[in-house]
Amino acid sequence: MTLLPYPAYPSAGGYVLRLHRDARPAQGVLAGRLEHIASGAAVHFASASELIAWLELHAATLPPSGSDATDTP
Repeated sequence: MTLLPYPAYPSAGGYVLRLHRDARPAQGVLAGRLEHIASGAAVHFASASELIAWLELHAATLPPSGSDATDTP
């Protein structure tokens, strides 16, 4: 068995999701704030589509897997 030399979930891909007090996910009402831990970049979102659009855009700017030297497998 060969282990990969980089983590499956590098720290560069870490985010904090905070739901707004008025969010009601079970009813499809999603609002809050998403912050990228490493860079501090953040967005306030008022819908699931806004959240996912920003996450896709931001995650595309992250370094490729395996280039995060701060993590260990």
